[in-house]
Amino acid sequence: MTFFFKIIIFTTPLLLVLWADGVYSDKKCAARKIEDRSVVCVCNVTYCDEITRERPADGSYIAYTTSKAGSRFLKSSGELETCDSDDLFTTVLTLDPDTKYQTIEGFGGALTDSAAINWKNLSDPQLMQYLIDSYFSSSGLEYNVVRVPIGGTDFSTHGYAYNEEPVNDAELTHFNLTSEDYDLKIPMLKEILKASTASIHVLATTWSPPPWMKSNNAFVGQSYLLPQYYRTYALYYLKFIEMYTKLGVPIWGITTTNEPINGVTGSGQVNSLGWLAADMGKWIVEDLGPLIRNSTFKDIKILCVDDQRPLLLYFFNAMVKEHPESLKYIDGVAVHFYLDALVGPEVFTVITNNYPDKFIMATEGCAGAVLSFGKRVQLGSWERATEYIKDILEDLNYNLVGWIDWNLDLDEYGGPSYTNGNVDSPIIVLPDSGEFIKQPTFYVMGHFSKFLPRGSKRIAVEESIPLSSKSIENVAFVTPDSTTVVVLYNSESREREVKVKLKDQQATLTLEPESMSTIEINA
Repeated sequence: MTFFFKIIIFTTPLLLVLWADGVYSDKKCAARKIEDRSVVCVCNVTYCDEITRERPADGSYIAYTTSKAGSRFLKSSGELETCDSDDLFTTVLTLDPDTKYQTIEGFGGALTDSAAINWKNLSDPQLMQYLIDSYFSSSGLEYNVVRVPIGGTDFSTHGYAYNEEPVNDAELTHFNLTSEDYDLKIPMLKEILKASTASIHVLATTWSPPPWMKSNNAFVGQSYLLPQYYRTYALYYLKFIEMYTKLGVPIWGITTTNEPINGVTGSGQVNSLGWLAADMGKWIVEDLGPLIRNSTFKDIKILCVDDQRPLLLYFFNAMVKEHPESLKYIDGVAVHFYLDALVGPEVFTVITNNYPDKFIMATEGCAGAVLSFGKRVQLGSWERATEYIKDILEDLNYNLVGWIDWNLDLDEYGGPSYTNGNVDSPIIVLPDSGEFIKQPTFYVMGHFSKFLPRGSKRIAVEESIPLSSKSIENVAFVTPDSTTVVVLYNSESREREVKVKLKDQQATLTLEPESMSTIEINA
Protein backbone atom coordinates (compact mmCIF):
# COMPACT_ATOMS: atom_id res chain seq x y z
CA MET A 1 0.00 0.00 0.00
CA THR A 2 1.44 3.38 -0.95
CA PHE A 3 2.02 6.15 1.54
CA PHE A 4 -0.62 8.29 -0.20
CA PHE A 5 -3.33 5.64 0.20
CA LYS A 6 -2.37 5.06 3.84
CA ILE A 7 -3.03 8.77 4.40
CA ILE A 8 -6.44 8.53 2.74
CA ILE A 9 -7.42 5.57 4.89
CA PHE A 10 -6.00 6.56 8.26
CA THR A 11 -6.07 10.35 8.53
CA THR A 12 -8.84 12.36 10.11
CA PRO A 13 -11.40 14.24 8.04
CA LEU A 14 -9.74 17.53 9.01
CA LEU A 15 -6.41 16.34 7.68
CA LEU A 16 -8.10 15.26 4.47
CA VAL A 17 -9.53 18.74 4.07
CA LEU A 18 -6.10 20.27 4.61
CA TRP A 19 -4.62 17.90 2.03
CA ALA A 20 -7.34 18.73 -0.49
CA ASP A 21 -6.82 22.44 0.07
CA GLY A 22 -3.13 22.08 -0.77
CA VAL A 23 -1.71 22.97 2.63
CA TYR A 24 0.51 19.88 2.59
CA SER A 25 1.20 19.89 -1.15
CA ASP A 26 4.32 22.08 -0.89
CA LYS A 27 7.72 20.43 -0.63
CA LYS A 28 9.65 21.98 2.21
CA CYS A 29 13.20 23.30 2.14
CA ALA A 30 15.88 20.64 2.64
CA ALA A 31 17.73 22.97 5.00
CA ARG A 32 21.47 23.08 5.50
CA LYS A 33 22.57 25.39 8.32
CA ILE A 34 25.56 27.57 7.58
CA GLU A 35 27.53 28.45 10.70
CA ASP A 36 26.90 32.01 11.93
CA ARG A 37 24.47 32.58 9.05
CA SER A 38 21.02 31.52 7.96
CA VAL A 39 20.14 28.29 6.15
CA VAL A 40 20.37 27.34 2.48
CA CYS A 41 18.00 24.89 0.80
CA VAL A 42 19.55 21.94 -1.03
CA CYS A 43 18.23 20.42 -4.26
CA ASN A 44 19.52 17.13 -5.65
CA VAL A 45 18.27 14.67 -8.24
CA THR A 46 15.72 13.14 -5.85
CA TYR A 47 14.39 16.21 -4.06
CA CYS A 48 13.87 19.95 -4.49
CA ASP A 49 11.60 22.20 -2.47
CA GLU A 50 8.49 23.70 -4.08
CA ILE A 51 5.95 26.36 -3.20
CA THR A 52 2.42 26.85 -4.50
CA ARG A 53 0.50 30.09 -4.45
CA GLU A 54 -3.06 29.46 -3.35
CA ARG A 55 -5.83 31.98 -3.82
CA PRO A 56 -7.31 32.75 -0.39
CA ALA A 57 -10.97 31.94 0.10
CA ASP A 58 -13.38 34.85 0.33
CA GLY A 59 -12.90 36.75 3.57
CA SER A 60 -9.51 35.20 4.36
CA TYR A 61 -5.78 35.62 3.86
CA ILE A 62 -2.71 33.44 3.34
CA ALA A 63 0.71 34.60 4.55
CA TYR A 64 4.16 33.34 3.50
CA THR A 65 7.23 33.99 5.68
CA THR A 66 10.99 33.79 5.14
CA SER A 67 13.29 34.58 8.06
CA LYS A 68 16.87 34.69 9.25
CA ALA A 69 15.98 31.86 11.65
CA GLY A 70 15.28 29.55 8.73
CA SER A 71 11.64 29.82 7.64
CA ARG A 72 11.28 29.57 3.86
CA PHE A 73 7.84 30.50 2.49
CA LEU A 74 6.29 29.22 5.72
CA LYS A 75 2.53 29.32 5.18
CA SER A 76 -0.11 30.47 7.60
CA SER A 77 -3.68 31.57 7.07
CA GLY A 78 -6.65 33.10 8.81
CA GLU A 79 -10.02 34.72 8.51
CA LEU A 80 -10.40 38.46 8.12
CA GLU A 81 -11.96 40.26 11.07
CA THR A 82 -14.03 43.39 11.40
CA CYS A 83 -11.72 46.33 12.03
CA ASP A 84 -11.31 47.17 15.73
CA SER A 85 -9.73 50.05 17.58
CA ASP A 86 -5.94 50.29 17.54
CA ASP A 87 -3.71 49.86 20.59
CA LEU A 88 -0.39 51.41 21.53
CA PHE A 89 1.73 48.35 20.79
CA THR A 90 0.61 47.28 17.33
CA THR A 91 1.75 48.60 13.96
CA VAL A 92 -1.21 49.32 11.70
CA LEU A 93 -1.06 49.39 7.91
CA THR A 94 -4.15 50.92 6.33
CA LEU A 95 -4.49 50.10 2.64
CA ASP A 96 -6.14 52.44 0.15
CA PRO A 97 -6.98 50.45 -3.00
CA ASP A 98 -8.54 53.51 -4.61
CA THR A 99 -5.17 55.28 -4.83
CA LYS A 100 -3.14 53.49 -7.50
CA TYR A 101 0.34 53.98 -8.88
CA GLN A 102 2.51 51.99 -11.32
CA THR A 103 1.71 48.66 -12.98
CA ILE A 104 4.11 45.75 -12.56
CA GLU A 105 5.92 44.49 -15.64
CA GLY A 106 7.84 41.67 -14.04
CA PHE A 107 10.68 40.14 -12.06
CA GLY A 108 13.48 37.84 -13.19
CA GLY A 109 17.18 37.24 -13.68
CA ALA A 110 19.92 37.27 -16.31
CA LEU A 111 20.76 34.29 -18.47
CA THR A 112 24.48 34.88 -19.00
CA ASP A 113 26.92 32.39 -20.50
CA SER A 114 28.00 31.55 -16.95
CA ALA A 115 24.43 30.83 -15.84
CA ALA A 116 23.92 28.47 -18.78
CA ILE A 117 27.31 26.78 -18.26
CA ASN A 118 26.50 26.04 -14.62
CA TRP A 119 23.02 24.81 -15.54
CA LYS A 120 24.46 22.36 -18.07
CA ASN A 121 27.15 21.27 -15.60
CA LEU A 122 24.42 19.75 -13.45
CA SER A 123 24.32 17.04 -16.17
CA ASP A 124 21.34 15.11 -14.83
CA PRO A 125 18.18 16.11 -16.76
CA GLN A 126 16.03 15.95 -13.62
CA LEU A 127 18.33 18.26 -11.67
CA MET A 128 18.53 20.66 -14.61
CA GLN A 129 14.74 20.70 -14.74
CA TYR A 130 14.54 21.35 -11.01
CA LEU A 131 16.63 24.49 -11.48
CA ILE A 132 14.42 25.77 -14.32
CA ASP A 133 11.24 24.97 -12.41
CA SER A 134 12.57 26.59 -9.24
CA TYR A 135 12.62 29.94 -11.00
CA PHE A 136 9.93 29.78 -13.67
CA SER A 137 7.25 27.16 -13.00
CA SER A 138 4.07 27.36 -10.92
CA SER A 139 5.90 25.41 -8.18
CA GLY A 140 8.74 27.96 -8.20
CA LEU A 141 9.18 31.73 -8.17
CA GLU A 142 7.21 32.31 -11.40
CA TYR A 143 9.78 34.68 -12.91
CA ASN A 144 8.51 36.33 -16.08
CA VAL A 145 11.49 38.41 -17.27
CA VAL A 146 14.88 37.20 -18.53
CA ARG A 147 17.77 39.53 -19.39
CA VAL A 148 19.95 38.12 -22.17
CA PRO A 149 23.32 39.50 -23.29
CA ILE A 150 23.86 40.32 -26.96
CA GLY A 151 27.26 38.63 -27.30
CA GLY A 152 29.66 38.21 -24.42
CA THR A 153 29.96 39.78 -20.97
CA ASP A 154 32.40 39.55 -18.10
CA PHE A 155 30.39 36.42 -17.17
CA SER A 156 31.66 34.54 -20.22
CA THR A 157 34.71 32.33 -20.59
CA HIS A 158 36.33 34.76 -23.05
CA GLY A 159 35.69 38.11 -24.70
CA TYR A 160 33.62 37.89 -27.86
CA ALA A 161 31.02 39.62 -29.99
CA TYR A 162 29.20 38.84 -33.24
CA ASN A 163 30.72 39.68 -36.63
CA GLU A 164 34.22 40.21 -35.24
CA GLU A 165 35.51 39.39 -38.71
CA PRO A 166 35.85 40.77 -41.26
CA VAL A 167 36.74 44.05 -39.58
CA ASN A 168 35.13 47.26 -40.78
CA ASP A 169 32.15 45.29 -42.11
CA ALA A 170 29.68 48.16 -41.81
CA GLU A 171 26.75 46.14 -43.22
CA LEU A 172 27.46 43.18 -40.91
CA THR A 173 27.42 40.75 -43.81
CA HIS A 174 28.98 38.03 -41.63
CA PHE A 175 26.72 38.47 -38.62
CA ASN A 176 25.98 35.16 -36.95
CA LEU A 177 25.40 33.80 -33.48
CA THR A 178 28.04 31.77 -31.64
CA SER A 179 28.25 28.44 -29.85
CA GLU A 180 27.39 30.28 -26.63
CA ASP A 181 23.97 31.01 -28.14
CA TYR A 182 23.35 27.70 -29.90
CA ASP A 183 24.72 25.41 -27.17
CA LEU A 184 24.11 27.38 -23.98
CA LYS A 185 21.72 30.32 -23.85
CA ILE A 186 19.09 29.30 -26.39
CA PRO A 187 18.66 25.73 -25.05
CA MET A 188 18.18 27.12 -21.54
CA LEU A 189 15.78 29.78 -22.83
CA LYS A 190 13.73 27.12 -24.61
CA GLU A 191 13.37 25.20 -21.34
CA ILE A 192 12.40 28.41 -19.56
CA LEU A 193 9.73 29.18 -22.14
CA LYS A 194 8.28 25.68 -21.71
CA ALA A 195 8.24 25.84 -17.92
CA SER A 196 6.94 29.36 -17.46
CA THR A 197 3.42 30.05 -16.26
CA ALA A 198 3.39 33.48 -17.97
CA SER A 199 4.77 34.95 -21.17
CA ILE A 200 8.49 35.58 -20.74
CA HIS A 201 9.69 39.08 -21.55
CA VAL A 202 13.23 38.74 -22.91
CA LEU A 203 15.26 41.92 -22.46
CA ALA A 204 18.43 41.99 -24.60
CA THR A 205 21.51 44.10 -23.85
CA THR A 206 24.90 44.67 -25.49
CA TRP A 207 27.98 44.96 -23.30
CA SER A 208 30.43 45.52 -26.14
CA PRO A 209 30.13 45.36 -29.94
CA PRO A 210 33.04 44.01 -32.03
CA PRO A 211 36.25 45.86 -31.10
CA TRP A 212 36.63 47.26 -34.63
CA MET A 213 33.59 49.49 -34.00
CA LYS A 214 35.29 51.07 -30.96
CA SER A 215 37.92 53.74 -30.40
CA ASN A 216 40.19 51.44 -28.37
CA ASN A 217 39.74 48.30 -30.53
CA ALA A 218 39.23 46.16 -27.39
CA PHE A 219 36.40 44.64 -25.35
CA VAL A 220 37.33 46.38 -22.08
CA GLY A 221 38.79 49.75 -21.17
CA GLN A 222 37.97 53.33 -22.10
CA SER A 223 36.19 53.47 -25.45
CA TYR A 224 33.59 55.17 -27.60
CA LEU A 225 31.70 54.07 -30.68
CA LEU A 226 33.41 55.32 -33.82
CA PRO A 227 31.04 57.75 -35.60
CA GLN A 228 31.18 55.84 -38.88
CA TYR A 229 29.63 52.83 -37.11
CA TYR A 230 26.61 54.48 -35.46
CA ARG A 231 24.22 52.94 -37.97
CA THR A 232 26.16 49.65 -37.84
CA TYR A 233 25.68 49.39 -34.08
CA ALA A 234 21.93 49.88 -34.50
CA LEU A 235 21.96 47.19 -37.18
CA TYR A 236 23.83 44.94 -34.73
CA TYR A 237 20.76 45.05 -32.45
CA LEU A 238 18.31 44.43 -35.26
CA LYS A 239 20.17 41.41 -36.59
CA PHE A 240 20.30 39.87 -33.12
CA ILE A 241 16.56 40.38 -32.69
CA GLU A 242 15.88 38.80 -36.09
CA MET A 243 18.01 35.73 -35.39
CA TYR A 244 16.67 35.05 -31.88
CA THR A 245 13.09 35.48 -33.08
CA LYS A 246 13.73 33.09 -35.98
CA LEU A 247 15.04 30.52 -33.46
CA GLY A 248 11.86 30.74 -31.38
CA VAL A 249 12.93 33.28 -28.75
CA PRO A 250 10.98 36.53 -29.25
CA ILE A 251 12.56 39.69 -27.83
CA TRP A 252 10.38 41.99 -25.71
CA GLY A 253 12.85 44.83 -25.22
CA ILE A 254 16.41 46.11 -25.58
CA THR A 255 18.58 48.49 -23.60
CA THR A 256 20.82 50.98 -25.33
CA THR A 257 24.12 49.63 -23.86
CA ASN A 258 25.04 48.08 -20.52
CA GLU A 259 26.66 50.52 -18.05
CA PRO A 260 28.09 53.08 -20.48
CA ILE A 261 29.99 54.76 -17.63
CA ASN A 262 32.41 51.79 -17.59
CA GLY A 263 33.54 52.67 -21.10
CA VAL A 264 33.75 56.38 -20.28
CA THR A 265 36.02 55.91 -17.27
CA GLY A 266 37.84 52.78 -18.43
CA SER A 267 37.72 51.48 -14.87
CA GLY A 268 37.27 47.81 -14.11
CA GLN A 269 37.51 44.81 -16.36
CA VAL A 270 33.96 44.69 -17.67
CA ASN A 271 33.09 44.43 -21.35
CA SER A 272 31.87 47.92 -22.14
CA LEU A 273 31.20 50.72 -24.58
CA GLY A 274 31.38 54.31 -23.41
CA TRP A 275 28.70 56.86 -24.23
CA LEU A 276 28.30 60.54 -23.47
CA ALA A 277 24.65 61.42 -22.97
CA ALA A 278 24.43 63.73 -25.99
CA ASP A 279 26.05 61.15 -28.27
CA MET A 280 23.67 58.44 -27.08
CA GLY A 281 20.73 60.72 -27.81
CA LYS A 282 22.05 61.41 -31.30
CA TRP A 283 22.43 57.65 -31.95
CA ILE A 284 18.91 56.90 -30.71
CA VAL A 285 17.32 59.68 -32.78
CA GLU A 286 19.24 59.13 -36.01
CA ASP A 287 19.96 55.39 -36.01
CA LEU A 288 18.57 53.00 -33.41
CA GLY A 289 15.08 54.49 -33.07
CA PRO A 290 14.23 54.78 -36.78
CA LEU A 291 15.77 51.40 -37.61
CA ILE A 292 13.76 49.54 -34.95
CA ARG A 293 10.50 51.48 -35.37
CA ASN A 294 10.50 50.99 -39.16
CA SER A 295 11.20 47.26 -38.88
CA THR A 296 9.01 44.23 -38.26
CA PHE A 297 9.94 44.64 -34.60
CA LYS A 298 8.58 48.18 -34.22
CA ASP A 299 6.81 47.34 -30.94
CA ILE A 300 9.97 46.28 -29.08
CA LYS A 301 10.57 48.33 -25.93
CA ILE A 302 13.66 50.55 -25.96
CA LEU A 303 15.15 51.30 -22.52
CA CYS A 304 17.88 53.89 -22.11
CA VAL A 305 20.59 54.51 -19.47
CA ASP A 306 21.02 50.92 -18.07
CA ASP A 307 23.48 52.22 -15.50
CA GLN A 308 23.72 53.15 -11.81
CA ARG A 309 21.21 55.30 -9.94
CA PRO A 310 23.64 58.25 -9.40
CA LEU A 311 24.05 58.52 -13.19
CA LEU A 312 20.37 58.34 -13.99
CA LEU A 313 19.67 62.04 -14.38
CA TYR A 314 22.86 62.74 -16.30
CA PHE A 315 22.25 60.09 -18.92
CA PHE A 316 18.52 60.81 -19.17
CA ASN A 317 18.15 64.57 -18.69
CA ALA A 318 21.25 65.57 -20.63
CA MET A 319 20.26 63.27 -23.46
CA VAL A 320 16.71 64.64 -23.62
CA LYS A 321 17.96 68.23 -23.40
CA GLU A 322 20.31 67.77 -26.35
CA HIS A 323 17.98 65.49 -28.33
CA PRO A 324 14.34 65.89 -27.22
CA GLU A 325 13.24 63.74 -30.17
CA SER A 326 14.75 60.76 -28.37
CA LEU A 327 11.56 60.68 -26.30
CA LYS A 328 9.71 59.53 -29.43
CA TYR A 329 11.65 56.28 -29.38
CA ILE A 330 12.28 55.57 -25.69
CA ASP A 331 9.74 53.51 -23.76
CA GLY A 332 11.52 53.36 -20.45
CA VAL A 333 14.63 53.77 -18.33
CA ALA A 334 16.82 50.96 -16.98
CA VAL A 335 18.73 51.35 -13.71
CA HIS A 336 21.25 49.21 -11.80
CA PHE A 337 21.55 48.43 -8.10
CA TYR A 338 25.20 48.74 -7.10
CA LEU A 339 25.54 52.41 -6.08
CA ASP A 340 22.04 52.92 -4.70
CA ALA A 341 23.41 53.84 -1.27
CA LEU A 342 24.99 56.98 -2.76
CA VAL A 343 21.77 58.56 -4.05
CA GLY A 344 18.25 58.41 -2.68
CA PRO A 345 15.31 57.07 -4.68
CA GLU A 346 13.89 60.59 -5.03
CA VAL A 347 15.81 60.86 -8.32
CA PHE A 348 13.19 58.57 -9.83
CA THR A 349 10.46 61.14 -9.26
CA VAL A 350 12.16 63.57 -11.64
CA ILE A 351 11.46 61.13 -14.46
CA THR A 352 8.08 59.79 -13.34
CA ASN A 353 6.69 63.27 -12.63
CA ASN A 354 7.95 64.90 -15.82
CA TYR A 355 7.57 61.93 -18.16
CA PRO A 356 4.72 59.78 -16.79
CA ASP A 357 4.54 57.78 -20.01
CA LYS A 358 8.07 56.42 -19.45
CA PHE A 359 8.52 53.48 -17.06
CA ILE A 360 11.59 52.70 -14.94
CA MET A 361 12.83 49.14 -14.38
CA ALA A 362 15.73 47.86 -12.26
CA THR A 363 17.62 45.68 -14.74
CA GLU A 364 20.63 44.42 -12.77
CA GLY A 365 21.61 43.84 -9.17
CA CYS A 366 23.47 41.28 -7.08
CA ALA A 367 25.39 40.85 -3.85
CA GLY A 368 29.11 40.25 -3.64
CA ALA A 369 30.11 42.75 -6.33
CA VAL A 370 33.36 44.68 -6.37
CA LEU A 371 32.29 47.20 -3.73
CA SER A 372 31.15 44.48 -1.33
CA PHE A 373 33.28 43.25 1.55
CA GLY A 374 34.17 39.61 2.20
CA LYS A 375 33.91 36.61 -0.09
CA ARG A 376 32.11 37.02 -3.37
CA VAL A 377 29.89 34.03 -2.50
CA GLN A 378 28.56 33.89 1.06
CA LEU A 379 26.39 30.85 1.59
CA GLY A 380 23.37 31.52 3.79
CA SER A 381 24.00 35.25 4.19
CA TRP A 382 20.94 36.99 5.64
CA GLU A 383 22.72 40.35 5.41
CA ARG A 384 22.81 39.98 1.63
CA ALA A 385 19.15 39.00 1.65
CA THR A 386 18.32 42.25 3.45
CA GLU A 387 20.18 44.20 0.73
CA TYR A 388 17.70 42.77 -1.77
CA ILE A 389 14.66 43.27 0.48
CA LYS A 390 15.38 46.92 1.19
CA ASP A 391 16.31 47.81 -2.38
CA ILE A 392 13.32 46.15 -4.02
CA LEU A 393 10.86 47.61 -1.51
CA GLU A 394 12.36 51.06 -2.02
CA ASP A 395 12.28 50.78 -5.81
CA LEU A 396 8.69 49.59 -5.89
CA ASN A 397 7.60 52.40 -3.59
CA TYR A 398 9.13 54.84 -6.07
CA ASN A 399 7.17 53.52 -9.05
CA LEU A 400 9.62 51.05 -10.60
CA VAL A 401 7.78 48.40 -12.62
CA GLY A 402 10.10 45.45 -11.98
CA TRP A 403 13.44 44.18 -10.71
CA ILE A 404 15.85 41.88 -12.57
CA ASP A 405 18.54 39.99 -10.68
CA TRP A 406 21.95 39.37 -12.24
CA ASN A 407 23.13 35.78 -12.97
CA LEU A 408 20.42 33.15 -12.49
CA ASP A 409 23.03 30.76 -11.10
CA LEU A 410 26.79 30.63 -10.54
CA ASP A 411 29.37 28.16 -9.23
CA GLU A 412 30.72 28.06 -5.68
CA TYR A 413 33.28 30.76 -6.52
CA GLY A 414 30.73 33.08 -8.12
CA GLY A 415 31.74 32.42 -11.71
CA PRO A 416 32.94 31.60 -14.22
CA SER A 417 34.03 35.13 -15.11
CA TYR A 418 36.90 35.52 -17.53
CA THR A 419 37.68 38.95 -16.01
CA ASN A 420 37.61 37.57 -12.43
CA GLY A 421 34.58 39.72 -11.63
CA ASN A 422 32.94 36.98 -9.55
CA VAL A 423 29.81 37.79 -7.52
CA ASP A 424 27.07 36.02 -5.53
CA SER A 425 23.86 34.52 -6.91
CA PRO A 426 20.52 33.28 -5.52
CA ILE A 427 21.35 29.78 -6.79
CA ILE A 428 24.82 28.26 -6.43
CA VAL A 429 25.55 25.14 -8.48
CA LEU A 430 27.76 22.38 -7.01
CA PRO A 431 28.09 19.81 -9.81
CA ASP A 432 30.72 17.68 -8.04
CA SER A 433 28.24 16.89 -5.27
CA GLY A 434 25.30 16.64 -7.66
CA GLU A 435 23.29 19.49 -6.14
CA PHE A 436 22.47 23.15 -6.22
CA ILE A 437 21.60 25.34 -3.28
CA LYS A 438 19.11 28.15 -2.90
CA GLN A 439 20.37 31.17 -1.03
CA PRO A 440 18.18 33.41 1.17
CA THR A 441 18.17 35.90 -1.74
CA PHE A 442 16.34 33.30 -3.84
CA TYR A 443 13.39 33.35 -1.46
CA VAL A 444 13.49 37.15 -1.16
CA MET A 445 13.04 37.41 -4.93
CA GLY A 446 10.11 35.00 -4.74
CA HIS A 447 8.28 37.08 -2.16
CA PHE A 448 7.83 39.61 -4.96
CA SER A 449 7.89 37.64 -8.22
CA LYS A 450 5.46 34.89 -7.25
CA PHE A 451 2.81 37.10 -5.72
CA LEU A 452 2.98 40.21 -7.91
CA PRO A 453 2.12 38.96 -11.41
CA ARG A 454 2.33 41.22 -14.44
CA GLY A 455 -0.49 43.74 -14.33
CA SER A 456 -0.50 44.17 -10.53
CA LYS A 457 -1.01 47.81 -9.49
CA ARG A 458 0.59 49.42 -6.46
CA ILE A 459 -1.79 51.03 -3.97
CA ALA A 460 -1.32 53.52 -1.16
CA VAL A 461 -0.44 52.41 2.39
CA GLU A 462 -0.58 54.50 5.56
CA GLU A 463 1.48 53.21 8.49
CA SER A 464 0.89 53.89 12.18
CA ILE A 465 3.93 52.90 14.30
CA PRO A 466 4.05 52.36 18.08
CA LEU A 467 6.49 54.40 20.13
CA SER A 468 10.08 53.03 20.22
CA SER A 469 9.44 50.80 17.20
CA LYS A 470 10.87 50.88 13.72
CA SER A 471 8.78 51.08 10.60
CA ILE A 472 7.73 47.76 9.13
CA GLU A 473 8.86 48.41 5.57
CA ASN A 474 6.08 47.53 3.16
CA VAL A 475 4.53 47.77 -0.26
CA ALA A 476 1.03 46.77 -1.38
CA PHE A 477 -0.59 45.87 -4.70
CA VAL A 478 -3.93 44.86 -6.18
CA THR A 479 -3.41 41.85 -8.47
CA PRO A 480 -5.18 41.06 -11.76
CA ASP A 481 -6.90 38.28 -9.78
CA SER A 482 -8.56 40.97 -7.60
CA THR A 483 -6.66 39.99 -4.47
CA THR A 484 -4.52 42.37 -2.43
CA VAL A 485 -0.87 41.52 -1.78
CA VAL A 486 1.25 43.19 0.91
CA VAL A 487 4.99 42.54 1.31
CA LEU A 488 6.34 43.28 4.81
CA TYR A 489 9.84 43.41 6.28
CA ASN A 490 10.45 43.23 10.03
CA SER A 491 14.05 44.34 10.55
CA GLU A 492 13.92 44.06 14.34
CA SER A 493 15.29 41.11 16.31
CA ARG A 494 11.93 40.62 18.03
CA GLU A 495 8.45 39.58 17.01
CA ARG A 496 6.17 42.36 15.82
CA GLU A 497 2.40 42.36 15.67
CA VAL A 498 0.86 44.12 12.71
CA LYS A 499 -2.70 44.80 11.63
CA VAL A 500 -3.35 45.12 7.91
CA LYS A 501 -6.59 47.00 7.33
CA LEU A 502 -8.50 46.94 4.08
CA LYS A 503 -11.80 48.85 4.02
CA ASP A 504 -13.73 47.55 7.04
CA GLN A 505 -11.76 44.31 7.47
CA GLN A 506 -8.37 43.48 8.93
CA ALA A 507 -5.80 40.71 9.18
CA THR A 508 -3.69 40.48 12.34
CA LEU A 509 -0.26 38.85 12.02
CA THR A 510 2.71 38.21 14.24
CA LEU A 511 5.91 38.70 12.24
CA GLU A 512 8.99 36.62 13.03
CA PRO A 513 12.14 38.48 14.07
CA GLU A 514 14.26 39.57 11.07
CA SER A 515 11.81 38.27 8.50
CA MET A 516 9.86 39.18 5.42
CA SER A 517 6.28 38.13 4.82
CA THR A 518 3.95 38.30 1.87
CA ILE A 519 0.29 38.30 2.74
CA GLU A 520 -2.41 37.81 0.10
CA ILE A 521 -5.87 39.00 1.08
CA ASN A 522 -9.20 38.17 -0.51
CA ALA A 523 -11.60 40.69 0.96
